[in-house]
Amino acid sequence: MRTTILVLLTLLFCCTALAQEGTISVEQDQKMEQLLSVYNRVNKQREYYQIQVGFGTAQKAEYLKSKVDVEYPGWFSKIDFEEPTFRVKLGKFYDLLEAERRFQLVRKKYPNAMLIGPINDKD
Repeated sequence: MRTTILVLLTLLFCCTALAQEGTISVEQDQKMEQLLSVYNRVNKQREYYQIQVGFGTAQKAEYLKSKVDVEYPGWFSKIDFEEPTFRVKLGKFYDLLEAERRFQLVRKKYPNAMLIGPINDKD
């Protein structure tokens, strides 16, 4: 038993004694920054479609958004305030065909859902 403990302690000491620390520095080409800038500018101008799942008070919208987040994980969802109600919107589909396919899935659970678009965020 002593031998086993002694061997384990020796191995533990050796592993910690041989541990190394280091730093990594990444040099990024300046053209990469320009490329990312162009990419972001183009994507802001790109049109997309969304599915409006429902609307109502702030509390109803929060509840509906939490349900939608569980039922459709990985899909973009948000709450928009368009006076006088809060609207729960789902997805960001750049292809109309894909938006219509997803819309058919959502309508099975939310018959009052609406397909909205094309939308263009020019922020």
